[in-house]
Amino acid sequence: MENTGMNNITMYMILISLLGAGLMAGTFYAFSTFVIKAIARTPTAEAINTMQSINIVVINRWFLIVFIGTALSSLLLIINQLIYRQTAYYWIISASLLYISGTFLVTVVGNVPLNDELGNISANDGRAAKLWQRYIKQWSRWNHLRTLCSIIATLLFAIGLMKTT
Repeated sequence: MENTGMNNITMYMILISLLGAGLMAGTFYAFSTFVIKAIARTPTAEAINTMQSINIVVINRWFLIVFIGTALSSLLLIINQLIYRQTAYYWIISASLLYISGTFLVTVVGNVPLNDELGNISANDGRAAKLWQRYIKQWSRWNHLRTLCSIIATLLFAIGLMKTT
């Protein structure tokens, strides 16, 4: 394939999405493999307070640039690939759809509502222990899913990038 300006832009967009998906994969992987397990080992009130703090601190420009920026670059790649149908068409479309649906949307419809629910209860509330047990189970399931999806999206973006060059 001829290396035109459009191809260079596409390669940079793929690289940005690859990096973003990889960063998100690492973040979610850390939570799935040890962060949540460590938090769950602490007394319930401490665990709730810690998770509430994480859920507040995570809303920062650096996290959101990567998390939302990768969804936006993935969306732009879908549009780009639908218009230009370049060599890596299927790889890039698949990676982009997987990141948007399996990472971004899973977070929005799965993890965020749980975080909001946890954020609305006092760690000393009599209902807190029951909520925490449900939260940790459901939140972890959603997190495992977005971890897997972001890992696979990273792999697909890498394959797409290799096929574009």
